[in-house]
Amino acid sequence: MTTKEYIPTLIASEMNNFHSHTTTWRPFMSSQVHQEYHINRLEDISNKSSFQVLPHRKTVHDFILLKKGISKRSKGLNKYEFGPSSIFFLPAHQITQHEMISDDAEGFYLHFDEKIFDYLPKNYLSEQFPFFQFQSNPVIQMSESTLNNIESILNRLLELYKEENPANKNLVSYNLLVIFEALKKEIPLQNKKTKNSFFEITERYKNALGQHIYKYQNISDYAKILNITPNYLNKCVKTCTDKTAQDLLKEMLVLEAKTLLKYSDLHISEIAIKLCDQNPSNFARFFKKQTGQTPMEYLQMC
Repeated sequence: MTTKEYIPTLIASEMNNFHSHTTTWRPFMSSQVHQEYHINRLEDISNKSSFQVLPHRKTVHDFILLKKGISKRSKGLNKYEFGPSSIFFLPAHQITQHEMISDDAEGFYLHFDEKIFDYLPKNYLSEQFPFFQFQSNPVIQMSESTLNNIESILNRLLELYKEENPANKNLVSYNLLVIFEALKKEIPLQNKKTKNSFFEITERYKNALGQHIYKYQNISDYAKILNITPNYLNKCVKTCTDKTAQDLLKEMLVLEAKTLLKYSDLHISEIAIKLCDQNPSNFARFFKKQTGQTPMEYLQMC
């Protein structure tokens, strides 16, 4: 993007053009058969030291597994550095930026559309696996045995990918589920949340905020998307987070505003209109109330 006026949301077929500022990924994003998933080895990427990806969202989930080397990547405004025997898991519709990957990095990159699991109940992945949740820690440290098991499965997935046979779709999804189950065992018990209907609705609400925050800023709109009443939505969120649904909406607005301030070419007045449909003074008051800083003060710190 020569003029950055928004944080782009990419579908799988758009990733090739988005990554065109660097040649490192182009050979690995070209499959016309596998529209619902992609996999490649990190060691097959050339010139890793120059590899950077601008802030963006994707409609697919992805993860990077490192056997060797280090990488730096963000989820929202939080930055993470991860190394050997770790995996960085990014759910769909999260803002992310890939800052670097070391030249000696070995492992795998994989992304997949949730449609590949069309035989599963709706919201199954976010209910069963914490790393699909909006505010989860994206970095999972793996034991040696788990790393070896997952590496074996990824090698098998890579072979299936190279076959370019659409009939392999279910085999791919089954193998991915085995990976998810193995990763879940690596997460400390104290970080696992009890699954119930309140929690399910809260996670769906967070995901809806990530997808629709530019279009909707009223709780009633999100309740309609989720096919529940605003009062019930607020009850679910309050029970699970000790915050109101409005609190989470404001947090998402602030996250988007900070991201646009830091990464886009928009003026503060343009962000106020684009994101909140407000005049600059009202937007500045809202931003300072939520963060303790004016938009200009935050921009000067970036």
